[in-house]
Amino acid sequence: MTDLIFTASARGKFSGNGLTCQCALGRGGVVVADQKREGDGTSPQGIWRMKRVFYRPDRLARPDTPLPVVPLRETDGWCDAPEHPLYNRAVTLPFEASHEKLWREDHVYDLVVELNHNSDPVIPALGSAVFFHLAHDDYRPTEGCVAVLREHMLQVLSISDTKTSIEISF
Repeated sequence: MTDLIFTASARGKFSGNGLTCQCALGRGGVVVADQKREGDGTSPQGIWRMKRVFYRPDRLARPDTPLPVVPLRETDGWCDAPEHPLYNRAVTLPFEASHEKLWREDHVYDLVVELNHNSDPVIPALGSAVFFHLAHDDYRPTEGCVAVLREHMLQVLSISDTKTSIEISF
């Protein structure tokens, strides 16, 4: 596949490859990536490559995508403790440091794509768990991620691979 870029704008529009739909971004708006801070609720401006897809196998079938796919387990989490060596990495619960649970009661992480924001190298406190995931029906703001409805996510995933990126813009 060729390098494919989808754009998520602060105006709530997600587009690329013939798809245009609504999206949700961080409750704190969009900031220049090096100004992003852990817990600030902002989405980092920039172009972020898709790495892998996590999905809830008890709620939906494995998504049809060329991306690496990982079924979630109830013990999956994501470290958001800047001082911890596993900051901005997948972890197994129980986990002693601050973390986010990936197995959630709501449906926003039924499909979640890891983006490469702050991943190589990881810089403490520059933000963790900036994902592409499912939106709430009312498109309420995220904690810094990009979110779309399930039908649009499945469309995007069907044509995305590890060369596909999401550009978060003002």
